[in-house]
Amino acid sequence: MAKKQFKTESKRMLDLMINSIYTNKEIFLRELISNASDAIDKLYFKSLTDDKIKIKKSDFKINISIDKDARTITVSDNGIGMTEEELDKNLGTIAKSGSLEFSQENENTESKKIDIIGQFGVGFYSAFMVADKVTVISHAYGSDSAFKWQSDGLDGYSISASERKEYGSDIIMHIKESTENENYDEFLESYRIQSLVKQYSDYIRFPIVMDMEKSKLKEGSEDEYETVIEPTTLNSMIPLWKKNKRSVKTEDYNKFYKDTFHDYEDPLKIIHQNAEGLVAYQALLYIPAKAEYNYYSKNYEKGLQLYSSGVKIMDKCADLLPDCFNFVKGVVDSEDLSLNISREMLQQDRQLKAIANGLEKKIKKELLDMLNKERENYEKFWKAFGLQIKYAIYSSYGMQRDMLEDLLLFTRASDSKLCSLKEYTNAMPEGQKYIYYAAGETVEKLNLLPQAEMVKNHGFDIFYLTDDVDEFLMTILHEFDGKEIRSISNGDLGLETESEREEKKEKEESNKDLLDFMKESLQDKVSEVILSSRLLSHPVCISTKGMMSIEMEKVLSQMPGNDNLPKTEKVLELNPSHEIFDKLTKIWEAGDKDKIKLYSDILYNQALLIEGISIPDPLEFSNEICKLMD
Repeated sequence: MAKKQFKTESKRMLDLMINSIYTNKEIFLRELISNASDAIDKLYFKSLTDDKIKIKKSDFKINISIDKDARTITVSDNGIGMTEEELDKNLGTIAKSGSLEFSQENENTESKKIDIIGQFGVGFYSAFMVADKVTVISHAYGSDSAFKWQSDGLDGYSISASERKEYGSDIIMHIKESTENENYDEFLESYRIQSLVKQYSDYIRFPIVMDMEKSKLKEGSEDEYETVIEPTTLNSMIPLWKKNKRSVKTEDYNKFYKDTFHDYEDPLKIIHQNAEGLVAYQALLYIPAKAEYNYYSKNYEKGLQLYSSGVKIMDKCADLLPDCFNFVKGVVDSEDLSLNISREMLQQDRQLKAIANGLEKKIKKELLDMLNKERENYEKFWKAFGLQIKYAIYSSYGMQRDMLEDLLLFTRASDSKLCSLKEYTNAMPEGQKYIYYAAGETVEKLNLLPQAEMVKNHGFDIFYLTDDVDEFLMTILHEFDGKEIRSISNGDLGLETESEREEKKEKEESNKDLLDFMKESLQDKVSEVILSSRLLSHPVCISTKGMMSIEMEKVLSQMPGNDNLPKTEKVLELNPSHEIFDKLTKIWEAGDKDKIKLYSDILYNQALLIEGISIPDPLEFSNEICKLMD
């Protein structure tokens, strides 16, 4: 039995492959099981075209056995096996793939129906990450002889005659001794092998069988148990997402979700998709009922589990989900993915982008359906994840608004219920030009704003915005369905008639000196003092000029490093129909400028308090009120 050298590269190349290509050692089992599945697939394919092969699909299986004393793990299959020449060609040449060659030879036949997992030929060498010697005993179907391939992964390999009655292959790995830094003994424990099969190879379509200890009631006894060893199928074989939707119960979907993603609540929405096209894929997605404890933190990782032909490739593939839908959990399985040499990363992102685009559209459609048909569930979703939808529109500078704006909900003033932009505009009475909103801390406080009274009096609704991002979001949206979105505290509300506008203008001109003096008295606290068209029964309010509102300033001032932010241009608005304004005009006509200055300070501070802004000097404010009481 002569020693042969590896045909392509040196020991250095082999070391590089088994120590650098794969990110963790436990992957070896996934690779060997996938190779065994390939071998079975090849024989099953031949049986479809060769009547001489008397074999049923139910006869196929993959066996795993552990011998702790000998420190070996054996992975066996009853697939097509390899001849002496094939052992030399496929295992003696690093990166030579028998599966790839098989696919190429049969690319124009029905073999396309048979999914060949192994496409790179290096998966076998992952065994050397945990083994210091690997032996392959293989009996090719149709051959009278079996052969043994053996290597320590160092200088080369040997091939010799061997014995194996049944066709197929045994991969026998002699497991390395454990060290201080590496625990190899774990792979000799049946529970560990069972967990690896469940994690990576649960959906291989042939049974993966291993002897497992089980506790059983002793025959003839009612309460005495004994430990027995029984062959146990470790994998479930058929993924839930590959089953017909009609055959899967809601309880099955929910159980899979809870078991896989460690949630104790049922999901709000289940999305089962079987997509055909340039890239075919199956997806089973879930919208959780609540956000994870770290969802709105930097530590949260988005991503879907990615499978290729039932073999798990990645636990969290972030590229499959846009940030706006990063709350979605689930799995995606595609036979069309081009994987890299280790199967752990994608070779081309074009296919991944096609899948991601399809998922994005599907998730949007399902959310919209939930909004329209399952309102209670959608509002639960919104309370958990609505903030993410808002941030997605704002952070993309509106690039995602077309996809997401229909999903937005805000609290409306009329009944304090959540309302979409579409629902708001559909309910707008004749004559309403704008979509109105008010931003502040709570709905209760916003409901008391003086500026809201005039809008409500016209029978128009108001969106109450209480999230920090809301007003920034509204500046991005600006309009919806041709209706401009306006703050009740900034700009023209469009509520005045032409005669009312003219009357106010005349009154402003006749009281120009009074208003100018009040502005001078308040110095740089306000940019203007004007007569208001937004007040009904209240004497005064604060509005703003320009893009920066009071609420925006509050939000930005709380952020670190924003000490030099531009200040809002505050405008003090006086109600020309209120008795306080009549009193101001009389004091002005009497020439008592000191009293006007006193009134200016008090009214300004009152307006600040109404807006929920702390006044600069509460003691001075108290003293000024006392002066009026003298």
